[in-house]
Amino acid sequence: MDNSEVLVAIGILFLAGLLLDKIGRIVHVPRVTLLILLGAIIGPPVMDLLPHSFNESNEFYAPTALTMVAFLLGGTLNPDTLKTHGREIMIISLTLVAVSVVIVATGLWLIGLPVGIAILLGGLSAATDPAATHDVVTQTGAKGRFATNLLGIVAIDDAWGLLAFSMALTFAGILMDQDAAMALAHGAREVGGAVLLGLAIGLPAAYLTGRIKPGEPILIEAIGLVFLCSGLALHFGFSFLLTGMVCGTTIVNLARHHERPFYEIERIEWPFMLLFFVMAGASLKTGNLAEIGYICAAYCVLRALARLVGGWAGGRLAGLPQLESRMTGLGLMPQAGVAIGMALVASERFPEIGEDLLGVAVASTIAFEIIGPFLTQIALRRTSAD
Repeated sequence: MDNSEVLVAIGILFLAGLLLDKIGRIVHVPRVTLLILLGAIIGPPVMDLLPHSFNESNEFYAPTALTMVAFLLGGTLNPDTLKTHGREIMIISLTLVAVSVVIVATGLWLIGLPVGIAILLGGLSAATDPAATHDVVTQTGAKGRFATNLLGIVAIDDAWGLLAFSMALTFAGILMDQDAAMALAHGAREVGGAVLLGLAIGLPAAYLTGRIKPGEPILIEAIGLVFLCSGLALHFGFSFLLTGMVCGTTIVNLARHHERPFYEIERIEWPFMLLFFVMAGASLKTGNLAEIGYICAAYCVLRALARLVGGWAGGRLAGLPQLESRMTGLGLMPQAGVAIGMALVASERFPEIGEDLLGVAVASTIAFEIIGPFLTQIALRRTSAD
């Protein structure tokens, strides 16, 4: 019975996704935003119509969807892009992460939060949303330097974000009298393991894929790589986002016989993405929001400010025009579900603050996922119209 309910729910959501995509194009609203709102309405936050076993399925398709996105974003870091825009992408992404952590952590500490919690939330703020950003760029059909930079930044942002969060865990562990060496080792293992795993899969895949059908991998090859990356990363406790990104970057830079190495992934990613965004909306828990409401509000305001300041500063350091510098932070406003994953790791390490930390991460992610794609869309249109 549970399986039948899940299948019916998935079928209805796929059809609803088609309708929302059409509506979004008519009213110029990002479909990501509409799907998250749909999840919140039909999920536990409002009507609670989704089968309870549907939530368990999220453990399968959420990592799969995000690994697909990571592959595609890794594929944007090809030799031509790195040669033309690599300097800009690196400068902006590093500046954005550093500014986000400093402004959010300092601001939360100044309003009275314990310094350990403030640092952890500062680490969370560095996470962007590759899935939403990529989808908005695709939906708008934006081209050019600004769109390329956005995709390149979100492709590498999670790597810097994970490093920043690992450092935040270490500092928080020291401040809360926990084992700093253990915190540092955990972060190094998650990031370093993901890089090694991505290389271990990507290096042979760069040579072996695209041989059956010359020029591009076939569907089975593409799905096999995605499942292999996400499955092994989850098994070993590595970042599946970073694993997929490293694997995708390796393939696109080394597979000289490929013409379109990620074409098949582009064809099959949307059904997984649809379910992921719906479940992001359905995952909002309202139980403790009243108690932590002021923290959520302060975090959202500070993170939005940090995005704008960091994007502008990074753009100016990279030599971008004034308009593109101002719009960079606006275009990178969405916050990823990876922030929720970071909060889960932190809540396991610090159970005494785990519930509040997770509540802030979930609520702010939903808020930025609803508002963020709008702002990304505005930024893309402003820069393309200039």
